[in-house]
Amino acid sequence: MSTAVKSGPAATDSAGVTYRTPKKNRSGWNVLGIVVTVLMGFPVYWMIITALRPSQEILSYHQKLYPSSVTFSQFKRAMDMPNFWDNVKSSVIISAFSVVIAIGIGLLAAYAIGRFKFWGRRGLIIALLVIQLIPATSMLIPIYIQLNKMGGLNEYWGVIVVYAASTLPFAVWMLRGFIVNIPKELEESAMVDGCSQMTAFRRVVLPLLAPGLVAASIYALMTAWNEYLFAYVILQDNDKYTLSIWLLKFTGQRGTDYGALMAGSILIALPVVIFFLFVQRKVASGLTAGAVKG
Repeated sequence: MSTAVKSGPAATDSAGVTYRTPKKNRSGWNVLGIVVTVLMGFPVYWMIITALRPSQEILSYHQKLYPSSVTFSQFKRAMDMPNFWDNVKSSVIISAFSVVIAIGIGLLAAYAIGRFKFWGRRGLIIALLVIQLIPATSMLIPIYIQLNKMGGLNEYWGVIVVYAASTLPFAVWMLRGFIVNIPKELEESAMVDGCSQMTAFRRVVLPLLAPGLVAASIYALMTAWNEYLFAYVILQDNDKYTLSIWLLKFTGQRGTDYGALMAGSILIALPVVIFFLFVQRKVASGLTAGAVKG
């Protein structure tokens, strides 16, 4: 049996036969990744430097890739806009309740679909996919009429119900995918040790669902935090509007205040980024916490 006496791109075996060892060239993919990252990150970068530029420099014909001086006056002007803090409160209330309701109901529904066999389960799964294919704007008028009959117009709970219902199918579908990949034997072992079905779910399955809960929560939060149309139609008072509607105040008859608009956009994006940075640390610990018997 011949053995190679030289390693590397070119090697020679004991019989004197020279051959080339395969070498993976990833430089092309690395360059492509850098290009895609720059293209996707440049609008965010431009938003940030526009918020930090002086007002006279924003409208200049000679734009540079960096500001000549840094100022935070755009952020102060944005926060001094009328009803800013009222709209922050509205966005926090609506988003928080929408996420809790969607994830809470979606988790129980996904567990039932993923663990139990019942009549109509396959049809329910297909229905969840079909619902996701329906544009939300096509249901605007029926939803408005229904909320008007129920007294939900210009009320927080009306928007919360709409947001929770719109993100629920996706949350159920995503969480079901995580649940079916968790071995059922883990629950059975816990039940042999004396746990009930609900206790086994809470102590074994729930910690392992951390990645799915994080992903579904981020999706639900982004949907509720950034949605514009339903909040604009359902809510009517300026102090109840969400932050996505608050951005309209930077555009008036005299033009658009681009500096304050970009600063306001950064202020709106920060809570979602902070939430993601906070919860992503919990993902790794949840991967194995439920599988350890203690």
